[in-house]
Amino acid sequence: MKAFLRQNLEKHSQRLHDLESLLASPDIMANMKAFRDLSKEHAEIMPVASRYARYQKVEADMASAQEMLQDADMAEMAQEEIDSGAAELAKLEAELQRLLLPKDPNDARNAFMGIRAGTGGDESALFAGALARMYMRYASNQGWRAEIMSQAEGEVGGFKEIVIRFEGAGVYGQLKFESGGHRVQRVPETETQGRIHTSACTVAVMPEPDEAEEIKINPADLRIDTFRASGAGGQHINKTDSAVRITHLPTGIVAECQDGRSQHSNKAQALRVLTARIQEKERSEQAAKEAAVRKGLIGSGDRSDRIRTYNFPQGRLSDHRINLTLYKLLLIMEGDLAELLQALQHAQEAELLADMDAKH
Repeated sequence: MKAFLRQNLEKHSQRLHDLESLLASPDIMANMKAFRDLSKEHAEIMPVASRYARYQKVEADMASAQEMLQDADMAEMAQEEIDSGAAELAKLEAELQRLLLPKDPNDARNAFMGIRAGTGGDESALFAGALARMYMRYASNQGWRAEIMSQAEGEVGGFKEIVIRFEGAGVYGQLKFESGGHRVQRVPETETQGRIHTSACTVAVMPEPDEAEEIKINPADLRIDTFRASGAGGQHINKTDSAVRITHLPTGIVAECQDGRSQHSNKAQALRVLTARIQEKERSEQAAKEAAVRKGLIGSGDRSDRIRTYNFPQGRLSDHRINLTLYKLLLIMEGDLAELLQALQHAQEAELLADMDAKH
């Protein structure tokens, strides 16, 4: 194991020991906020410290086995222990490296996903609808809650644009790699000659900001318009100007919501989406600067990046960032995204590990 890794792990072990002492202190137990904060830190450090303790135990067992090699009667058994120990150490070291990778503080948050039809007219809107259904199916399989915040329906079905809020454990961390251009190749339902058309949609995934961050927007920078909601929703929703559109004047960013039953709830929802979009713009600009220094495989999450092709005649999905091709497109469109999302996660981990090695 590299010296910098061992030093880092020793610090984690010492910190765990300190936290256990602090959590047992009557003063801390009397302060609920401090107790919660320390308990959270303890839960984050525990997996690292426990795996490192196991690593040290295997190292000690291998050292004992090394000494036993001198004894002819014990040599064979000692060599077996050394061989199995070496394999376990390699596995543990890889696990520990992953556990030490820098965490994105947004990964645990809920997320907003915007899907917008691009080139391809009606076919693009239909594909936007298929993508929305795919992500909502995946969310259901994960036990997440999915809520449509706003939608503009296509003329023959699907959506010109739709914004969905996903709520659950680690939502943003799983969906953040979906931002970018999604291209589809298939024979459209409206095609009479059987020709394959290519169209595209853009997907933007944004972490949901917490309420403290929402207050930072200056109300003077907002223009709020109300209008009559369209689509389903019952008599009440269509007879009042309950839909709300908010424009952030300095950036021109717009968010709207028409799915709530009152203007007040729609305004609150639209403000949350607007805040997420403003923060996403700032994050994208920062990521673009970093990408100019180091071009990562996963990309900046810019919606102009073409990240994936869905080829229906071949039943093929290709993710261009990691050169991954899967021949199970129909299953994926039904929400079977686990293999794809896991591959993207592993690719990012490999990049971060390479960075970590380069710095040391």
